[in-house]
Amino acid sequence: MENKILGIHHITAIAGDAKRNFNFYSKVLGLRFIKKTVNFDDPGTYHFYFGDEIGSAGTILTFFPWGDGIQQGRKGSGMATEIGYSVPKGSLDFWVKRFEEYNVIYNKPSVKFGERYLTFLDPDGLKLELIESKNPDNRKAWETDEVKADVATKGFHNITLTLNNIKPTAAILTEVFDYKLVEQEANRYRYATDAVEGAAIVDLVELADEKRGHVANGSVHHVAFRVKNDEILMHFREKIEKRGLSITPQIDRQYFHSLYFREPGGILFEIATDNPGFTIDETLENLGKDLKLPPQYESRRDQIESHLVKIN
Repeated sequence: MENKILGIHHITAIAGDAKRNFNFYSKVLGLRFIKKTVNFDDPGTYHFYFGDEIGSAGTILTFFPWGDGIQQGRKGSGMATEIGYSVPKGSLDFWVKRFEEYNVIYNKPSVKFGERYLTFLDPDGLKLELIESKNPDNRKAWETDEVKADVATKGFHNITLTLNNIKPTAAILTEVFDYKLVEQEANRYRYATDAVEGAAIVDLVELADEKRGHVANGSVHHVAFRVKNDEILMHFREKIEKRGLSITPQIDRQYFHSLYFREPGGILFEIATDNPGFTIDETLENLGKDLKLPPQYESRRDQIESHLVKIN
């Protein structure tokens, strides 16, 4: 099997109120709620996963909802600043009407790289985009009673990283992850991998004088890139170490195995495996129904549940 990065695996962001976050992504955006667990490093806090029907890599958006009292993030350099979702062509009118109905802050549709897109903010100020991809997206959308497949999100289109100088980050994408520069508009550089069709794009925006951003409420915590299995994961660990970057040992995240490192621009990158997947502790039909705890916290279930707000 080739040692390949297979695009984006998941993206993790920080939210405030847990119920508000759950309602927005599962109801307004119509994503499937695929896992309700806790932050493995802070079990008093939820960790939510949203995605397609099975939680396919490239569709998984996860949140740490830390409560309404947390500090607001500040967009700036050294951050992932925009999350782009692929939607079917002709669907933006539906989304404009829906955002009006639910009082979602949005900008009128515009165009970049020849693709129509709609920018909006979630309730915590996280910036997202719905993008009518110019390339066919054959991924199967999850649909709800209100958001049908002909307008529903297909998974990630791209992630945007804002940097003072893109060259060191671009070198990681091209020399380590095998991405290629495919397009440029002004100070936005589009990199893509041909290893997968969806969730294959990373945009680098260069703003030399931009102040450093602050990761907190309403901002992206980290971006995870996908590999097929543990063997390939450890191959990339060796490659990154050889570049003089500090990288963690392999960490078991229950539904995938991970490595973490900060790329030269300061953004936290993760590399995550496909295995073992989200049905390891729930059936496909029951994904997201019950609170799932990692084995080390199961003995504390009653205590943990008593501190978590009910969301559904």
